[in-house]
Amino acid sequence: MMQTIPIETFLASLDDYDLIIDARSPCEYGESHIPRARNFYALSDEEHAQVGTIYKQVSPFEARLKGASFVCLNAARHIQELYPAYNPGSKIAIYCARGGMRSSSLGTIFSSIGYPIERVIGGYKSYRTFITGYLENLPAINFLTLMGHTGCGKSDLLQELTNVIDLEKMANHYGSVFGDVNGAQPTQKEFQNRLVHAVLGLDVTQGAFVEAESKRIGKIMLPNSLYHQMDSGLRIEITAPIEQRVIRIMRMYDHMDESFFMGRMERISPYISRDDKASSITAFLNGDLARVSEILLTQYYDKVYKVTIKPTLTICNDDHAKTIETLKEIQREQRF
Repeated sequence: MMQTIPIETFLASLDDYDLIIDARSPCEYGESHIPRARNFYALSDEEHAQVGTIYKQVSPFEARLKGASFVCLNAARHIQELYPAYNPGSKIAIYCARGGMRSSSLGTIFSSIGYPIERVIGGYKSYRTFITGYLENLPAINFLTLMGHTGCGKSDLLQELTNVIDLEKMANHYGSVFGDVNGAQPTQKEFQNRLVHAVLGLDVTQGAFVEAESKRIGKIMLPNSLYHQMDSGLRIEITAPIEQRVIRIMRMYDHMDESFFMGRMERISPYISRDDKASSITAFLNGDLARVSEILLTQYYDKVYKVTIKPTLTICNDDHAKTIETLKEIQREQRF
């Protein structure tokens, strides 16, 4: 049995689904998708393009005929993934680009087997309408914004705190010229999806931790509504001894290859002296990551770091466990 549901009903029970099926092509799915969705495509990228061409150049009927043959072949493969991983009592939702033929075709096949399927009206387009509308009208969030120099442990602190929005993790970027060391970033749409679900998961009755960022994290742009709320929150400066900062930064450089490092050193050339640049490169080539980290922290990161809004209070993060307890106490005080 398959029934259609509006996007509001789907989102209200998002966490209850055992499986969320994205019936779009792998390319569409890869650009952005609903969290936890799996790509059981009705048409592959090549098939999707081929059917579209037939629709425009031949006829809608011929396109549907070709598309149906592709869908049946793909559905046969997906069924092998459905069972036994998901039993007939599993709660399953399906969507495609606009809630049309692709989700309807796959949903009909799966429901005819005995799976109860809920097809989202309007598909991914209706979901994106919700996302963009939500970002334009964010609820009031009592942000506890962690600021401070590179290497002071702000990201590590966020990992152990609750009621957190970790923007750098969602953007897969450290927010600096070396920030994309872990690989490609998500698309802007995918970041927005992650962000909205992170906000929806917050307890708005207490303070929410976030790290201070510029409006851009790598290639990702923060929504103005979020950025302004972060700026107006309680600003907590995190400091740390240089020795501890060096150890933290070494983790980042530990898996950085030579071509990546050299490319990023060229980018920062206008902001670091010729001698310090040369010393950093020599140390990197010699495997002396501690020296690389110390030079870049003191001669680059600290010099380009600018404070536009003064902190409300400062915490020295020389004792990680103690800092966590202090931040938790501040959070408890912010409950309302």
